[in-house]
Amino acid sequence: MTIPSDIDIAQAATLLPIGEVGAKLGIPADELVPFGHDKAKIQLKAAQRYARLGEDLATAGKLILVTAISPTPAGEGKTTTSVGLTDGLNRLGHKAIACLREPSMGPVFGMKGGAAGGGYAQVVPMEDINLHFTGDMAALTQAHNLLAALIDNHLHHGNQIGLETRSIVWRRVLDLNDRALRDTVIGLGGTGNGVPRETGFDITVASELMAILCLSDSIADLKRRIGDIVVGRNAAKEPVHVRDLGFEGAVTTVLRDALSPNLVQTLEHSPAFVHGGPFANIAHGCSSVIATKAALGLADYVVTEAGFGADLGAEKFFDIKCRKAGLQPWATVVVATVRALKYHGGVEREDLEDQNLGAVRAGMANINKHLDNLVEQFGQRVVVAINRFPSDTDAEIEVIRTQLAERGIAAVEATHFVDGGAGAEDLARAVVELTQEPPTELRHPYELRSPLVDKIRAVAKKIYGAGRVTYTTGARNRLRAYQHDGFGNLPVCIAKTQYSFSTDAKLRGAPEGHELEVREVRLSAGAGFVVVICGAIMTMPGLPSEPAALHIDVDDEGRVRGLS
Repeated sequence: MTIPSDIDIAQAATLLPIGEVGAKLGIPADELVPFGHDKAKIQLKAAQRYARLGEDLATAGKLILVTAISPTPAGEGKTTTSVGLTDGLNRLGHKAIACLREPSMGPVFGMKGGAAGGGYAQVVPMEDINLHFTGDMAALTQAHNLLAALIDNHLHHGNQIGLETRSIVWRRVLDLNDRALRDTVIGLGGTGNGVPRETGFDITVASELMAILCLSDSIADLKRRIGDIVVGRNAAKEPVHVRDLGFEGAVTTVLRDALSPNLVQTLEHSPAFVHGGPFANIAHGCSSVIATKAALGLADYVVTEAGFGADLGAEKFFDIKCRKAGLQPWATVVVATVRALKYHGGVEREDLEDQNLGAVRAGMANINKHLDNLVEQFGQRVVVAINRFPSDTDAEIEVIRTQLAERGIAAVEATHFVDGGAGAEDLARAVVELTQEPPTELRHPYELRSPLVDKIRAVAKKIYGAGRVTYTTGARNRLRAYQHDGFGNLPVCIAKTQYSFSTDAKLRGAPEGHELEVREVRLSAGAGFVVVICGAIMTMPGLPSEPAALHIDVDDEGRVRGLS
């Protein structure tokens, strides 16, 4: 069966006026700030009011996390499944909202392409969401770089606070993949151009401001967190915060409107909040707290996703977002495909459409490790969504079902890519069944009071299956300094490749006893966590040899082509 491309499906859809989408949730028109006809921001005061309802167990909906096995070149369809499940729940008569992250234009034009779902399970307007949307990414980029410019301006005009130039850790950002900007030198060309120093660029979604925006619940909270950012140290080796420089008000002003959640719809007109977009391989990988809580105050079910595999996205969702926001998920959906399991079982990409029961069995090691983590480390109730492709055989599906049934976990086929919400109704029924009883208490692999090195070790060994953790001298010294300065009680946010439990992207399946190499450590004091950069992962990605940009175009009528 051949179906149209994602962009053709999205452009052929008939969208409801955004006011009608809001009305489905009981949001009056005067609480929406429209961006055209089919997308809007919810006024911040209204979002905060709904969020308070979402914090009350008597009025809150049920939070469902969608995560996945370790990503493969074959794709798993986590966002697609999140959208399909939301549509499926609504088709069954439940009031459901999807809470998703905003795509970054780096992957859109790079390796991944679009990130609004796929097939007949998409959020729309797809091209707007994947490109400029409501301007949140631009605001984050501008706010981050405003702070960078203000810091360099402070140095240029006398550096009254005594900020040590070589200690400055605040880099610049861009919402594109550009490896040439990873390491730069600024201030060249004479004294009129500022103080020369080494610095570099990260991608916008790795900015601490992105994490802060996603964890803030008010303008006051946003400003406080921005003030808490540590930009460097003074001559006495003491941390210098943004509030010491007096710049928190200006930076907050640029982000004022970006704090309000964005409302769009699925192809089947289910409401969707698309807000915030930190990557899970280099940041904490979750959409905003304020959007999630507002959704919980408006719906029976809130379907949210965490980036990449459960070892990265789900771990950070539970250990950072849920901890900081007091969220309690009712169930977790783990997305898997036959093709991805065969890849983890040793089959190369060009042979994934051929039946291979042995490879499926071997690849089950990957999903079983993720399920072990979710059940044993976090205490989650889980269901596996088999995102079915036309090349999958019944025999391959049965291997998955049988192995998971032996451990008491349901595996449900879903065909939402082809069939939309109707193809996810069985999955929706399984989620409803799983949430008849109150949620189990959320557990964590480490205590916040533990030293930072112990937290890193706990995630490495319990979640990744690592045998040991090693540190560069610089990383170890940074950890000691953060511990000494009173930041030892923060959670850790580990940045590593998404393709493996290890730091070697080529190690498939569920490797055990590998080494987690900590290359660098960064403090995100405003966001409230410590970023631990491992292996070869980069906070400014590069473009592949054949970037998605080669296939993206616009025709003479202004219609976008090639976006998927």
